[in-house]
Amino acid sequence: MSASAAEASEYHSKDFNWDTLRLEIENDPSLNYHLLPFVSPQPEQQLTKDPIKAWKSFHIQHSSGKFFKERRYLLKEFPELVSCGDGCKVLEVGCGNGSTALPILRGNEKIILYACDCSNETLQRAKEFVAASKASVENRFRPFYCDFATTGFPKWLACANCRENLGQKDQICVSDVGEERTLETGSWSMEERSCCVGGVDFVTLIFTLSAVPLQIMPTALRECFSVLKPGGMLLFRDYGLYDMTMLRFEPDQRVGFREYMRADGTRSYFFCLDTAKNLFNCAGFIELEIEYCCVKSVNRRNGKSMQRVWVHGKFQKPT
Repeated sequence: MSASAAEASEYHSKDFNWDTLRLEIENDPSLNYHLLPFVSPQPEQQLTKDPIKAWKSFHIQHSSGKFFKERRYLLKEFPELVSCGDGCKVLEVGCGNGSTALPILRGNEKIILYACDCSNETLQRAKEFVAASKASVENRFRPFYCDFATTGFPKWLACANCRENLGQKDQICVSDVGEERTLETGSWSMEERSCCVGGVDFVTLIFTLSAVPLQIMPTALRECFSVLKPGGMLLFRDYGLYDMTMLRFEPDQRVGFREYMRADGTRSYFFCLDTAKNLFNCAGFIELEIEYCCVKSVNRRNGKSMQRVWVHGKFQKPT
């Protein structure tokens, strides 16, 4: 077994009980500020940092890719990506430097992966990361620029007519996208010559939704819903309530209830199960799985144990 395969097979998610952690946090007076209702600042006091610019700066700062680890556990957590058949289309939202894209492409040679991000510089790093993998997957990797939470997905992914009729067979569309594409709108010459690619079978939201301001999340999820084929699935993984990183934020970094802003202007929201359920249900999804993943890891530098909490979920578009 290769080192990467061994690492993936050893992945587990129930190292400790979340309710036990919750009691520890809620009974610690020094952490009480995380539990308090958030009082919105006056308009003139509100933070004005642009989250898109902040994430672009973040990715430029970490452009070497050393900050990120390839997420090999994904195929264990989401085996549907391994078992899907020929022509399966996956949309990765917020692809970053490609740490999620590469294991998906390696895990199933039948997948076509569309991947978007709000930073062209990041997309370039992702292309280089995938190309350098020597896994012969580059021809199935199709990155494109998109800020899905504010502008929505491009029409070539699923046009307005197809969004209303996804799932109908033998639909005929008038071609309006046959041109060569640049990184701004997609970095390939499209194989599809119809009006759009006809939607996707899977959407992955891996540590992406938490970076979107809470008030915009419903719109962002409806966009994901609109480009999924009926019966398609959204695969979700993100920061969970009382994750170690949440507890490190200072009181003045709160910008909402369970929502924080780092010094560089990037945001992070920490989901409880009920909030996640409500967001996805209101967007039209059927809940298939949702749970806390509680993983204990050890910092190799200082030997300290870290309690990580993530929310794992699978949601389906009705047929």
